[in-house]
Amino acid sequence: MTATSLGPSPARRDVLARRIRLLVTATITYNVIEAVVAITAGTLASSTALIGFGLDSAIEVSSAAAVAWQFSAREHAVREAREKTVLRIIAVSFFALAAYVTVDAVRALTGAGAGEAERSLPGIVLAALSLAVMPFLSAAQRHAGRELGSASAVADSKQTLLCTYLSAVLLVGLVLNATQGWSWADPIAALVIAAIALKEGRDAWQGKGCCAPSVPAAPVIGADADGVCGCRPGCDCCN
Repeated sequence: MTATSLGPSPARRDVLARRIRLLVTATITYNVIEAVVAITAGTLASSTALIGFGLDSAIEVSSAAAVAWQFSAREHAVREAREKTVLRIIAVSFFALAAYVTVDAVRALTGAGAGEAERSLPGIVLAALSLAVMPFLSAAQRHAGRELGSASAVADSKQTLLCTYLSAVLLVGLVLNATQGWSWADPIAALVIAAIALKEGRDAWQGKGCCAPSVPAAPVIGADADGVCGCRPGCDCCN
């Protein structure tokens, strides 16, 4: 016989909500610093990829702030009610980033931009640091979000994980430009950043980051104590 999987207790939900608030605060703090450094360094070096990375950091701040607003509510029902709005904010942020970076990268590749990207040592250091820090923040928030069954928390953790991917792409582009003089590597890296952002935006808009619970007509296997289904096809929070 298949055992019924119970959802987290109210006390556990409060613990997870507090944990997510702390992780979101840490994410916001780091990304504010990251955005300022990246956009400043990118402007000085005419680096589309570095500026795009900085804008992604700014978007991460707005995404994390939206999740912080959601989890500022003490009642679980209120947090759930805010879920869809937060997901929409995250998705639109991704789409805006993808559009901006794509246009700027194409302009750079066609020679219509401000000029070739120059070497940026601060950018390389920042990308390497983010590559080391972001995976831990993302994993911790994703774990808490999955246990809580929060699509927005999981989607925001994907924002943070995206920053890890972007850090790797950015680092490769900046290093190739600095060591080989391949200035075209910078806008190519920016286009990769835009493609990843577009995919994550689509997933967030469709609510694929986690489960969208619904109350069934009758109790089902895998439902929590309130009879709310915990999983559906396409979810990734129930693994």
